[in-house]
Amino acid sequence: MSRYLLQFSYDGGFFHGFQIQQNAISVQSELEKALSTIAGISVDLVGSSRTDTGVHAREQFAHFDIFEEANQPKVDWVYRLNRILPASLAIQAVYQVPDDFHARFDATGRTYEYRISQSKDPFSSEYAYWFEAPLNLDAMNQAAQIFLNHRDFQSFSKVKTDVTTFDCQISRAEWKKEGNLLIFTIQGNRFLRGMVRAVVGTMIEIGLGKWDQADLIRILDAKDRKQAGRAVPAHGLHLIEVAYPEITFVSKCSS
Repeated sequence: MSRYLLQFSYDGGFFHGFQIQQNAISVQSELEKALSTIAGISVDLVGSSRTDTGVHAREQFAHFDIFEEANQPKVDWVYRLNRILPASLAIQAVYQVPDDFHARFDATGRTYEYRISQSKDPFSSEYAYWFEAPLNLDAMNQAAQIFLNHRDFQSFSKVKTDVTTFDCQISRAEWKKEGNLLIFTIQGNRFLRGMVRAVVGTMIEIGLGKWDQADLIRILDAKDRKQAGRAVPAHGLHLIEVAYPEITFVSKCSS
């Protein structure tokens, strides 16, 4: 048996999330179907992150095992996968990794961006949330620093979830303006289901002047999803990076 790691990206608007679902097209189902076609046997994937319906990924990873009876990866592995997969899903590279490697649990960090368009733009409407009301970026950035010193994010997690802990370590949280876009970047060791969208929805309330830093601390301490702001639309959220230790990658099979 050999274990491999896929690096890929996708337009989340075409999929019902990453994870396989009944009677719905998912990123995982499309990848497994393509891999199984090339390998000649059934191939199962384990992803680094389970993005929700409509969420995009600039950089995503998943591992899979190939057994002796399967067709082993060739030089044209990436080429062949990209010819099978839909245009909304692309493979960047395939790496061989240690047999005990795990795409989810070995990841040391993940970085997300949430994009808000402050003007109507037909060229970003599928990738940024159109929100025209003026927002106080300074107040939002000051509040964002609170996340760096907090651990329990239960107030920003979907209620129905199978996690054993709500602890997350956030190392970066900041807003910046690029033209008509407001971009929120948040980096952490892990994220809960729906967490980033709930965080952004809460920070919009701060940017509007409805809440302040004291309210954010109150929400965090409440450990109650009902206390936080609404979840912003999924199409503005992008997974942009998944970090692994350098020793993870034994060799690059193709690119």
